[in-house]
Amino acid sequence: MSTPAFVSSKIRIAPVRSEFGSDVRQGLTRAGQKELHSKYFYDDLGTALFQAITLLPEYGLTRADTRILREYAPQIVERAARPALIAELGSGTGEKTRFILEAMLARQGSVRYCPIDVSQAALHHCQREIESFAEVRPILGSYLPGIRSAAELRAPGEHLMVLFLGSTLGNFEPHCAREFLKELHSLLSPGDCLLLGVDLVKPVAQLLAAYDDALGVTAAFNLNILSRVNTELNANFELRQFQHEARYNDEKQRVEMHLRSKIAQRVVIPGAGCAVDFAAGETIWTESSHKYQLSQVDEMADTNGFRVQAQWVDREWPFVESLWAAI
Repeated sequence: MSTPAFVSSKIRIAPVRSEFGSDVRQGLTRAGQKELHSKYFYDDLGTALFQAITLLPEYGLTRADTRILREYAPQIVERAARPALIAELGSGTGEKTRFILEAMLARQGSVRYCPIDVSQAALHHCQREIESFAEVRPILGSYLPGIRSAAELRAPGEHLMVLFLGSTLGNFEPHCAREFLKELHSLLSPGDCLLLGVDLVKPVAQLLAAYDDALGVTAAFNLNILSRVNTELNANFELRQFQHEARYNDEKQRVEMHLRSKIAQRVVIPGAGCAVDFAAGETIWTESSHKYQLSQVDEMADTNGFRVQAQWVDREWPFVESLWAAI
């Protein structure tokens, strides 16, 4: 079995091929609603802006997630059947994960941790924060290739615990979430587990404020995807001619983020091999953040090969961490 190449002496790179240009071309030249995939938010600047968003008073999701992990980490670890290795999808800086890792250390005396992220800066930060008490093997890459790489590090019979904190699964369209969970399950063995964070349905005004804050940090985060297209694909987006917009789709139970063109304009994107015309008022759909009922979370587990072991819900900002066992 081959192992991933090293991008440095400590950071492993999962086998992943960049498709940024083709994805941008496909998303912006499709008929109907133009789109850019939310996974491209997270270059180094986008990651830093998202970290700022988590500190905003309007954005209660991260604080809810942190409250659950801080209070219940020992219970979570106890229910997780003594995994030998912890792998985290979209780890960022690993700040919240520390509660789980410290509880694991207290329970079994050592902890091995594979943060998986597309941002090398975030992985370096994560490693600096965690390596004083855990063996850290950062993996640079996307989710499923990263899990494959992490799984190579365990000995036969050892269990893996996958962390998918925050509410990143909510960025997937429902059918994509199902496919992702099915593929993730295929990489796990019976006895492995998944700790999954999911944001729950709440009042619309509360949701919209979280995605359109008064300071404009979320707007900057959204606009940065156009800046990335400019930098990496030599495009000529004029960021001042686009406006951040958040809206709630009640039927789909999701907040949508868009970038609205203020004027009729043409943007040339040499790195994607295309030019794109925008009508005044036309939008680029950049993100969906789906919200769930608890019953829908349980159904996702049942239909994708998992059994719900336990759930912990924050009532101040309705949010749930669910521990699923692979069966």
